[in-house]
Amino acid sequence: MKLLRFGVVLTVLNLVLLAILLAHGYSAGAESVPPVLRGRALEIVDDKGRTRASISVEPPVTMEGRAYPETVLLRLTDPKNGPVVKITASDEGSVIGLSDDAEGGVQIHSTKQKGNFVRVVDRDGKEKIVKP
Repeated sequence: MKLLRFGVVLTVLNLVLLAILLAHGYSAGAESVPPVLRGRALEIVDDKGRTRASISVEPPVTMEGRAYPETVLLRLTDPKNGPVVKITASDEGSVIGLSDDAEGGVQIHSTKQKGNFVRVVDRDGKEKIVKP
């Protein structure tokens, strides 16, 4: 009789503990996925370790006497590590650049200083600018 009473008491205690755990919402499964990934830069590499895509915040720089503001840069590269797609955004505006891994390419500009235009350069270096 004592053994039966002990079994009932133990079962009731287990049920109470289960109810408390369920009320608090504890899960025995894997952690949930965080809603935001934060960092200073992100790089995606291929199976050989070469960076194929990157997102970074470039600091302000001065090159050839011209000051460039802080810029967010998305760069996609081909297997030879040449940039094929570049998208930039800064206080001055944004630019999308597409290249054919040679000297040619297309740039779409939307900037405060230069305005909106498309710049096309063929493989021979011949340039054409289209403005609205």
